[in-house]
Amino acid sequence: MVDNNTSLSELRKDALRGGGDVRIQKQHQKGKGTARERIDSFLDTGSFQEIGVFAIQMQDQVSNGKPRIYGDGVVTGKGTIDGRPIYIFAQDFTVMGGSVGNIHGKKIANIMDLAYQNGAPLIGLNDSGGARIQEGVNSLAAYGEIFFRNVRASGVIPQISIILGPCAGGAVYSPAITDFVFMVDGTSQMFITGPEVIKEVTQEEIDLNSLGGADVHHSASGVVHFKARDEKEVFEQVRSLLSYLPSNNLIPPPVSETLDEPARLTPELDQIVPGQADEPYDIQQVIASLVDEREFLEVQEGYARNLVVGFARMDGQVVGLVANQPDHLAGVLDINASDKGARFIRFCDSFHIPLVTLVDTPGFLPGIEQEHEGIIRHGAKMIFAYAEATVPKITLVLRKAYGGAYIVMGSKHLKGDQNFAWPNAEIAVMGPQGAVKILYRKELADAEDPGSLQAALSQEYRDKLASPFLAAGEGHLDDIIFPSETRTRIIQALHTFKDKRVPTPNRKHGNIPL
Repeated sequence: MVDNNTSLSELRKDALRGGGDVRIQKQHQKGKGTARERIDSFLDTGSFQEIGVFAIQMQDQVSNGKPRIYGDGVVTGKGTIDGRPIYIFAQDFTVMGGSVGNIHGKKIANIMDLAYQNGAPLIGLNDSGGARIQEGVNSLAAYGEIFFRNVRASGVIPQISIILGPCAGGAVYSPAITDFVFMVDGTSQMFITGPEVIKEVTQEEIDLNSLGGADVHHSASGVVHFKARDEKEVFEQVRSLLSYLPSNNLIPPPVSETLDEPARLTPELDQIVPGQADEPYDIQQVIASLVDEREFLEVQEGYARNLVVGFARMDGQVVGLVANQPDHLAGVLDINASDKGARFIRFCDSFHIPLVTLVDTPGFLPGIEQEHEGIIRHGAKMIFAYAEATVPKITLVLRKAYGGAYIVMGSKHLKGDQNFAWPNAEIAVMGPQGAVKILYRKELADAEDPGSLQAALSQEYRDKLASPFLAAGEGHLDDIIFPSETRTRIIQALHTFKDKRVPTPNRKHGNIPL
């Protein structure tokens, strides 16, 4: 126990030192800040109000004779980012490796409750060796309490996880439940089982970063949404993301003033998008042309690059963009792209962010591997997400929309509010070349010049069966528009449906095909 004559200021000073100077120095040598240093550099200056400074584990068997340290390895509290309230916890690796025990978990659960009750974003700075083994089941119970609160707050407040060191075992599941995960290249890792266990069980050898580093999760697994070079950059990324998000699901996203004219024409799109349906181009150039001041925050940039998702503003209003990327795998939809798109769509719908969909896809990726790994189930997630979404949904077909991918990508049949196409777009069951080979197999086999016949039949197919005017005539499109008026027409549609309200069925929840 502490001597009663010890002054409060001395106690507080001792608590703020965390694990002490030696351990703080080791943290700095790894290129990592301490929990409080990170909070101070991240939040608005002077805004942080710490909660639970003097929390401490009380069981003698936990300390193993070592001096117990105030805070129990995690710093929690409230602050502001750009003046907006947020709740935050930062695990302190200098105290028992930031391991999660009973009091540690209770502090995190408490700050999660406060964020939930007050309708403010929750941000977690993860830097932990995992469960505190010497606390046994109490450590596991702490994780369970955290997971429950992650799920309860899902779709109610934005939840953001920043991985700033190790995150292993059960610890990875809380970030996985949250809306966005950030990692720092070289200093953060996420994995269920570490290299030593893997070697023992499977005889495979791998290092920490190759197993669960930022590159792996940003490009291969899709676990991470944003990757940063250092801690300074990751905090800048999070602040940028928060600027697009509402504080909770009961208020609209923040609106920003812009000098970019809503009626600005986009004639450059005629040059950006090639006329030939199979010629690649970068959809990022189209997005930049359409959005305010060319500013676009891409989400999961390194994962499933055949689909681009992210946030932008149009006439100051936040929108979520979903777009096929013809510059990668021709913009096909596959398993990973379907998961990526469905997750993003559902986030936008949870927080009243309108969806703008740019379509240029030849369909779903064919192949034995895709079929055996469940492209049917994964593709159905996209259908479910779009059909379930009640936010304004604006869709534009730029060049082609074939087969099931046409339906999936925000079509009128999934209750798109305003569906446009450019004059040269193609909407059909399949592309002209493939369709003609099936429909006119015998004629092509008997022709003296099959190449010329196929070209003529393909053009006829385009004109008669794939024309956007046919789709518009049937009511599947609301209008055919010129590329140069695209920005203006999308903004008009966003304003038209700004106050959209859709009654939903009286049910507990749907059963998305996970």
